[in-house]
Amino acid sequence: MTTTPSWHIEGELVGSCNCDWGCPCNFQAEPTQGSCDGFYVIAVHEGMFGDVDLSGARFMMGGHTPGAIHEREGTGILVLDEATNAKQREAIQTLWRGGGVGSPFDEFAWATTVWHEPIVAPIDMKLDGIRSEVKVGDGAIYELALDRVKNPVTGEDEITLFDHPTGFSSKYAELGMSTAARFNSDVATYDHTGKYAEYAKISYAGP
Repeated sequence: MTTTPSWHIEGELVGSCNCDWGCPCNFQAEPTQGSCDGFYVIAVHEGMFGDVDLSGARFMMGGHTPGAIHEREGTGILVLDEATNAKQREAIQTLWRGGGVGSPFDEFAWATTVWHEPIVAPIDMKLDGIRSEVKVGDGAIYELALDRVKNPVTGEDEITLFDHPTGFSSKYAELGMSTAARFNSDVATYDHTGKYAEYAKISYAGP
């Protein structure tokens, strides 16, 4: 049995899914459409996995579940930034696979049944809070742009902050919407523009 080395990640996360704004899954309710298509893109500002420096690494993980995530049967997709080196890729894949490495990776791995081979592509991120933007594979694989939800009467921004001390992907996030959320690969294709999106600063560690 291989022992997972001590690790930690500090950075930022942006995400989107096919749920309506707010995402019922945040409140332990069923996803809006019954199923879940969603991704997190993570920028590691500072991190270590054993003696492997993860600082500067970027990766994207997510996929599909036919029902709520906790009902399992998920399909897992991982995209590794082409700028990462071999040791960083191996470390991130170990985390993605879960199996006792720690939160939030264990929770998502527990819900995953089908694992696709990781994709390696350039991940470009413009980090600007709830107005962040992401392009994976120059936008050919994934394109995400976030914004605040607009008040339907005044047209002004609605600021929605989610304080969630028991959350595992983040403890505190700003919730918004996507102005672009398109994914395309050999295993899945969708466009969920105009649906749920979020931004958070993250701090993970384990095991």
